[in-house]
Amino acid sequence: MQYDEVVSGRRSIRGYTSDPVPQSLIKEVLGLAMRSPSSMNTQPWNFTVVTGEVLDLIRQGNTERNLAGVPHSREFRIGSAFTGQHRDRQVGVAKQLFAAMDIAREDAEKRQDWVLRGFRQFDAPVCIIITYDAVLADSDDTAFDCGAVTTALVNAAWSRGLGAVINSQGIMQSPVVREHANIPDDQVIMKAVALGWPDDTFPANAVVSERKSVDEAATFLGFTE
Repeated sequence: MQYDEVVSGRRSIRGYTSDPVPQSLIKEVLGLAMRSPSSMNTQPWNFTVVTGEVLDLIRQGNTERNLAGVPHSREFRIGSAFTGQHRDRQVGVAKQLFAAMDIAREDAEKRQDWVLRGFRQFDAPVCIIITYDAVLADSDDTAFDCGAVTTALVNAAWSRGLGAVINSQGIMQSPVVREHANIPDDQVIMKAVALGWPDDTFPANAVVSERKSVDEAATFLGFTE
């Protein structure tokens, strides 16, 4: 694919086939992603790639703790609840997804099942857990750099025909993830990426989330044209 096709065509994929993803292809995707720039070339990111029984144990633990009402234990700051235009965008994409999946507002069972899909990494065959070196935890550059490499990761995956979705729910119960993925203490769990071959019959995969315009986002100064 051309670069424009990757960036413009990529979507967050929330439904996958059960087909395995070769380790060699995942390494190729990670190699491309790791060309991302980082502050002073610190490259704070690390990746733990899980599949099979290990991923199933994480799914099970996440689901059980969620259903039991255990509070989340994410290791990065999440801030306060969204308000204003940010809340509007959050609600907007939720409406798009629920419409695609035929989930009515009053259908508590379907809504709960949708939430649990996130805790199960959307039933993807692979989950990539992004962590960073704990010695850099007090620097905002670290989170910025991890965001850059994660964006590059999902774009690289798309360029190879794979689907992905950046997923916070999958690492909300960090003790579960640490235990089964053997995350060392010198790492902070940042995000997860669900990865696999897109299921073209899954309705939510066709959803294209809206973006604000360049005119809304950018200010230009000093230009004469």
